Amino acid sequence: MCMAYKCTMIAREEAPQPRRRTGGRSARVRRAVLEATIAQLGERGLDGLSIAEVASHAGVAETTVYRRWPTRTALVADAVSDLAASGNPAPDLGDVRTDLTRVAEQIAGLLSMPGIPGLIGTVLAMAADPHVAASRQEFFDARIGMIAPVVRRAIARGELDSGVDERDVIETLAAPLYFCVVVGGELDDAAVRRSVDRCLRVHASP
Repeated sequence: MCMAYKCTMIAREEAPQPRRRTGGRSARVRRAVLEATIAQLGERGLDGLSIAEVASHAGVAETTVYRRWPTRTALVADAVSDLAASGNPAPDLGDVRTDLTRVAEQIAGLLSMPGIPGLIGTVLAMAADPHVAASRQEFFDARIGMIAPVVRRAIARGELDSGVDERDVIETLAAPLYFCVVVGGELDDAAVRRSVDRCLRVHASP
C-alpha cells in the first residue's frame, strides 16, 4: 500500500515524535528493534515478520531480541505501546475547527509514516490477542487523553454540545482517516477537511 499525506511540511511537523527515554544502550536497542519491526510489517505484513531479520536490520544479536521479545506478538504489542507513548500536546489555537484540524493533521501525519499502515493491518489481524488488544487500548486511551482538553475548551466556548464525550469526538474525527488507510485512500488536505466537517456536524452545538 502506498500513500502519503500531501501536506508534507505539516506531516513532518505534526507526526508524533518518539518520547525521549533515558537508559543508554538499552533504549537505543529498543528503538532500533521497534523501528525495524514496523518497517518489516510495512513491507511484508505479519506473515513476513521474522525476528531474525528484525535483529539483522536493527544491528543487534538475535538472542538480544528474543530475551526481550520472545514472540512476534510481543514485538507487535510493544511497537503499539511505543506509539502510545509518543504524540503531540493538545492544540489550543482559539477555536474548535482550528484545533480539530490540527489534531486531524497529526493523525494523518502518523498514518503516513513508513510502516504504520502495515502495523495497523497487523493489529487488526491480531485483534483477539490479549497483549495486542491491551496495547491497542493504551494507544487509543492516550489519544482520548490528548483531545480531552480540546473538547473541554470547546464546550466552555459554546462550540460543542455540552453533553459530548471525548471518546466520541476522537472516534468521529479519526475514523475516516483510518478508513483511508484500510481501503488505500488518499490522506490529503481534502481528507482532513472532510474528517473535521463530519466531526463538527455530529458534535457542534445547535
